[in-house]
Amino acid sequence: MCGAAGIDEDDRTGIAAVRVIGADLLLPSVLHGRHPHPGDVALLHRAVREFPPRPDASDAAMWSHWGMMSALHRSAPAAVAAGRPPLAVSPAEEPDAAWLEGAPWQSFTHQLSVLAPLAVPAASSAVHRAAAHRVVDLARGFVRAVRRRDWLQAAGTGRWLAALDGRPDSLGLDRGLDFVELMGGTDPRVALHVRAARLMAEGRPR
Repeated sequence: MCGAAGIDEDDRTGIAAVRVIGADLLLPSVLHGRHPHPGDVALLHRAVREFPPRPDASDAAMWSHWGMMSALHRSAPAAVAAGRPPLAVSPAEEPDAAWLEGAPWQSFTHQLSVLAPLAVPAASSAVHRAAAHRVVDLARGFVRAVRRRDWLQAAGTGRWLAALDGRPDSLGLDRGLDFVELMGGTDPRVALHVRAARLMAEGRPR
């Protein structure tokens, strides 16, 4: 079965690419309120099985894997509603997030930008809770990333800010995202995070 991306489920190179994309493979369906393509769900499930985190994996890699498992678990009700049997995926135990609590705001921003695929509506995790408690730090980090012309970090951080309540009115996130897209939008990862941020920001208070 091929997913919407045109990747065959038996294409191991394609499955490895899906592992790199992670939970964002299902992002269009999440942001637009549609059932995910069954082929995409199958591909993500295969990537989870084929490429589990190594024993020495970084915290970010562990959380990325957890995000994929969480996305698959959230897709189960949609499969039932569409008359398809859900894939056998149980909610995964959250990795440790204590390493985020005391991180300096610069490091915190970097780590959250790496974990931008976790910034989706109606999702909750220890990373979300840490981000919600440090929105001002994320705002500072967004401005710093723009000044340093680190467009990918700025886009990922902007995505988190769009997903959270309480961002400072003075930040001007909408204009900031416009600038990030203008300067870094040739990078598809930047374009993805900026588009996701805009769609989420439309439904959240300023």
